[in-house]
Amino acid sequence: MPVMTPDELHRFLAEEFPQAPSGLRIEALEDARIRLRLPTGHRNLRPGGTVSGPTLMTLVDCGFYLLLLGRLGPVALAVTTNLNINFMRKPAPADLLGEGRLLKLGRSLAVGDFTIWSDGTPDPVAHATVTYSIPPR
Repeated sequence: MPVMTPDELHRFLAEEFPQAPSGLRIEALEDARIRLRLPTGHRNLRPGGTVSGPTLMTLVDCGFYLLLLGRLGPVALAVTTNLNINFMRKPAPADLLGEGRLLKLGRSLAVGDFTIWSDGTPDPVAHATVTYSIPPR
């Protein structure tokens, strides 16, 4: 079971990582899964009216960070060592929904994947794999 609740994770972000995306909300958290919602607006759009790649990458990175902290507790210095993302289709200018899975948790590395949808569309807009380094305790 997660060792931090969604409310505790939201408080942790507000206190320790205020640069996290504004409005990011955890909708569900399990031992090895997380579901998040990220509202988007004009500042997230690129020319052509699509949500920007950096916005999608931010959802992946921050979402996996929260999943990892939910499992380990407040390990603020866990950092991304690899993030590979495939942009599969044009994201609509709508909220982004992200689902992450923790695939492997070792002593020093965590590996997972993340899928993103535009709210209201059935097909994913992006898929990513991510690896985090976990500092020694």
